Amino acid sequence: MREHSLSAPDGVLVEGGATVGVLVLAGSSGRVEVDRCRLLAGEGMTAASLRYFGAPGVPEQLDRVPLETFEDVLAMLHERCDRLAVVGSSKGAEAALLLAAAYPEIDAVVGLAPTDVVWAALSTERPQRSSWTRAGEPLPFVPYDDDWEPVTDPPRFVEGYRRSLETYADRVPAARIAVERIGGDVVLAAGGDDAVWPSVEFAHRIEQRRAAAGLATAVVTAEEAGHHLLLPGEVPPPPRPDLARGGTPVADAGLGRSLWPILLDALRGDSP
Repeated sequence: MREHSLSAPDGVLVEGGATVGVLVLAGSSGRVEVDRCRLLAGEGMTAASLRYFGAPGVPEQLDRVPLETFEDVLAMLHERCDRLAVVGSSKGAEAALLLAAAYPEIDAVVGLAPTDVVWAALSTERPQRSSWTRAGEPLPFVPYDDDWEPVTDPPRFVEGYRRSLETYADRVPAARIAVERIGGDVVLAAGGDDAVWPSVEFAHRIEQRRAAAGLATAVVTAEEAGHHLLLPGEVPPPPRPDLARGGTPVADAGLGRSLWPILLDALRGDSP
């Protein structure tokens, strides 16, 4: 296993084999997923992760991030490996599904705590803007309902997302991620106690829309798990005072264990 730093934007490449190349994307933390890359490299894959906002050469906030930001690292992985995949968590899952719908060379996508629509940028600036762009144009998005306020500390935003979908129901159809265009394997995992957004509901909407198009989707859920599942060997992240994730370390790890063999099969192309 060999590990290299990436620059512009910051990132890491961990080489564990030439069969599968995986782009690993974090969510709103913006971190480089070094440990998750090492975990996948230990399974014989080559994995890369990059900081797609909050670093030199990329937007300062998760605000109008170009999908083209990921093209160079995807091309690098594709040159080195026979099979190409993306694994993303939360906002990273949003990006992963958008990428898989836009780039047919992606053979598999895994969305952890996914969403089926594009959301507004994570920014306090108004008017609201899209989280993502492609070819210089912002993707259609669902805005946040600014009249909704959390009542817990740390805040649970899940009801705010449900409220925003109701308030801006007219924006939802255009903001739906084109999951019917994803020709490769799709695996989704979500916790029923997700305190950030209703990821189980989102995962099943993706599953239903793909089923209507004759496409299969693997969905793994656990009622007591939260927003941040733990793959085997991963440790719980530190608490965030600005964000309740829900779940428990035991439940989050249990969901990760259930997902793990399905995730590996999809990345390797061994799904039934």
